[in-house]
Amino acid sequence: MPNAAMPGGPPQPLVRLLQEFTLEANRYVDSAGGRNDMHRTDLNALAVIMRHSAKDEVITPGTLRKELNLSSPATTALIDRLCNSGHVVRERQGQDRRQVQLRMTDKAYRDGSAMFLPLARHMGAAMTGFTPQELETVTRFMNAMIDATVRAGLEAAGKAPSSDTEN
Repeated sequence: MPNAAMPGGPPQPLVRLLQEFTLEANRYVDSAGGRNDMHRTDLNALAVIMRHSAKDEVITPGTLRKELNLSSPATTALIDRLCNSGHVVRERQGQDRRQVQLRMTDKAYRDGSAMFLPLARHMGAAMTGFTPQELETVTRFMNAMIDATVRAGLEAAGKAPSSDTEN
């Protein structure tokens, strides 16, 4: 394998490209969020809420705290910011009215669309240069990289054993 710098690992230039993509994506989020007076954590929280909502799952402050790895006070401050900006509402539904559920507002969807439209437009244009088969391969690759990153994060946090054989 040419360019392989890590024993049994991927080519180093590809790892560098993934790191550079992550850095540029973070810069974009910081720029888009900054122009709208939103922190990266705010946008990450909206992404978590949106992902759960798309699956018709209930999202609670505890779920948000766990997924974003925040303390309880930081989660409360985050939710307060999102409620004050009109992006999220707290609701109490169902039989246990003590449980707070979080829901994105129409404003959150509108603002999110406006913030990420340039990124989606440029990425969409870039994708037109690839065949459906190439995009399928890249999709499988990116899913594998996401899974590997999640496993590495769990391992780094001491929450899961290391395993290079997992898929």
